Amino acid sequence: MAKKVKKGTPWSTRIVKKLWKWFVYSLILGVAFLASIKLGLWGKLPDTVELENPRTKLASEIYAGDGKVLGKMFYQEDRTNSGFDDIPEHLKNALVATEDARFYSHSGIDGRALLRAITKLGRDGGGSTITQQLAKNLFHGLSNRNFAHRLNQKLKEWFLAVEIEKRYTKDEIILMYFNTVPYGNSYGIKSAAKRYFNKNTKDLSIEESAVLVGMLRANTRYNPVRNPNNATWVRNIVFGQMAKYDYITDAAADSLKKLPLVTDHHFVDHNTGGATYFRSYLTKWMKEWTRTYAAETGVKYNIYDDGLKIFTTIDSKLQEYAEKSVSAHMAKLQGQFWAETKRRKRDPWFTEDDKGDVISDPEYPARMIKRSARYRSLKRKYKSNKDSIDFYLNKPVRMTLFSWEGDIDTTLSPMDSLKYTKQILHTGFMSFEPQTGHVKAWVGGINHKHFQYDHVNKKATRQVGSTFKPLVYARGLDDDKLHPCEIESTGPVIVEYGNGKEWMPHNSSKAPAEVTFYEGLQKSINTITARVMKRLGPNSADVVKQTAGKMGIDDSKFEPYPSICLGTMDVSVFEMVGAYGTFVNGGTFVEPIFVARIEDKNGNILEEFTPKREEAIRQQTAYIICKMLERVTMSGGTANRIRRNYTLPDNVAIGGKTGTTQGNSDGWFMGVTPNLVSGCWVGAEERNVHFRSTALGQGANMALPIFGKYMQQVFADAESNYGRGYFKKPDIEMTIDPNCDNYTGGKQNNNGEDGEEDEEPEEPLY
Repeated sequence: MAKKVKKGTPWSTRIVKKLWKWFVYSLILGVAFLASIKLGLWGKLPDTVELENPRTKLASEIYAGDGKVLGKMFYQEDRTNSGFDDIPEHLKNALVATEDARFYSHSGIDGRALLRAITKLGRDGGGSTITQQLAKNLFHGLSNRNFAHRLNQKLKEWFLAVEIEKRYTKDEIILMYFNTVPYGNSYGIKSAAKRYFNKNTKDLSIEESAVLVGMLRANTRYNPVRNPNNATWVRNIVFGQMAKYDYITDAAADSLKKLPLVTDHHFVDHNTGGATYFRSYLTKWMKEWTRTYAAETGVKYNIYDDGLKIFTTIDSKLQEYAEKSVSAHMAKLQGQFWAETKRRKRDPWFTEDDKGDVISDPEYPARMIKRSARYRSLKRKYKSNKDSIDFYLNKPVRMTLFSWEGDIDTTLSPMDSLKYTKQILHTGFMSFEPQTGHVKAWVGGINHKHFQYDHVNKKATRQVGSTFKPLVYARGLDDDKLHPCEIESTGPVIVEYGNGKEWMPHNSSKAPAEVTFYEGLQKSINTITARVMKRLGPNSADVVKQTAGKMGIDDSKFEPYPSICLGTMDVSVFEMVGAYGTFVNGGTFVEPIFVARIEDKNGNILEEFTPKREEAIRQQTAYIICKMLERVTMSGGTANRIRRNYTLPDNVAIGGKTGTTQGNSDGWFMGVTPNLVSGCWVGAEERNVHFRSTALGQGANMALPIFGKYMQQVFADAESNYGRGYFKKPDIEMTIDPNCDNYTGGKQNNNGEDGEEDEEPEEPLY
């Protein structure tokens, strides 16, 4: 039976009542839905603590000792925060005019903009305010899967925008926005300013600011490097908006629109910029530091996300000088190497025969290829099928090779590419201030993109050759076993050790019949160093090892043979530079350090670092060795070209020591000045690859020029105080007079001959 309708109730009234009922129900449901979002039933909202302390991934910044940013540590997001003083007024104005004109009058949600976006379906712009976009940047990301998800996310943004407006001022909101907005893989305005204009944020011009604000619409489409026309167009739109809202005049906008788009693209990655090898090593060091810090304090830090500030001891100018010196010399040296190979018409890999003579090694490439990742991959795939492995090892493929003229894009077989890359010469250079222990320059190689191995750190060891000799002389002086002016024979010498064993070295070239100990080191005469060992007694290897250990050298690789006096062991550049610092520092070893302090993102100091110190040798000994090292750079010394070939002041003290190892595999140079000690190693990746000619392969040609070019720039810098002055004579009663003119028991025997060719031996030293 049909339901009866009350008489006297108009149908319009009934419809109105139903509409009101539906409205109330909808309102209740809407409030309930909003409450459910607030309660986190559709996904957890950040709590108040998170809102007041928003967590974003911040790259750790690496600072030089002079305050310059050397680089950053980041994994995927290159994000660095700016401060209030970093944001120029025209940048804020450009953002507000373009993205949220009523920003200063709303409370997080702009009703007019929202209504416009709904009625016009977003054709005249979206309805999101700057505060809503900040909420999105901070807490949501961009994973909009469907309409329901987008609606849920948008409602969450509203809630968060209102909460943000309650807790922050308008300027704080703008600052947080600029610190979180993405520009491709660069996050924050500071990273973007550096990347696209190579500027600090506060130095951005109004037109550069407009470009970066315009990019917010679409990072790729309006990228000023990839799409300059689009970027110019959107920049001009920003100018128009700024004029529309009276931030600039119409005339100013018209003038600005006529300006050309100028960028200075500064691509940021771990293979570009300055101190790449140092930054790479520092990253590994910092990972270890965070583990140690967590174990000691219970507080864990992520070097890629937590915005640590690492203040290093590196001097940005000295680092630049070192890198320029390495590039200039190594390019020239590589040319010499190619020329010698071409001239000899044979590959530059060698080995030794039964007599210890250096001979060609044609099997070297076949041995080396088996160490490659390509060979291991083919071995897993083809097992014992040698023909297939050889086929693919000799099949040309596309690749990019390093050269000093620029990268070479070519087609080459893995075997041929190995033959090419194994002939590339490498280097490690470090410079530090011995009084403070602060490392000032660190160049671990020639090109971090192609060759990541760092040749400076303690684990990067190579045979040191004659650069070790001053440590032997130091022990002899410490034990009062010699006088620098004393004359000694250069003839054959037998050094006894162990249980009646004997060792007899020889000189690599003709030497005078007798010389002073000064000249023995100056000309790097092996038999004179051996006579020092003989005077130290049958346990000479142990006592020298003891001295080296006090001077910071890991003595675990030292073998108990007197031949260690000629540098037969492997030592790192880092260790050798620290050891030579002992001479300059009055006999006190000061361990080189490269980090001064570490701060968190808020500037709180987490740890400060000071170097370890140890009395290693007597003050008198240290001073005498410095004077002996000076002789090495003078006429007749193996490093005399340091003063002859480079523009260095006459009124400064410079000492040094060359080193050349078996078959010219390793070239070394250690350089000392009153407040700067530097060391350099040069050689190929494998010891089998080297110069055949000692004239080219000795340390004076391979490594010394890097120091010479470096110090030339240091002395040319009027603002630099490094390297100046003289070695300070200790304020003690000296038992040794370093001036041989005052020593009646000996003489100076400096005949002015060039000792450059009188270098280390060319055969095994055991």
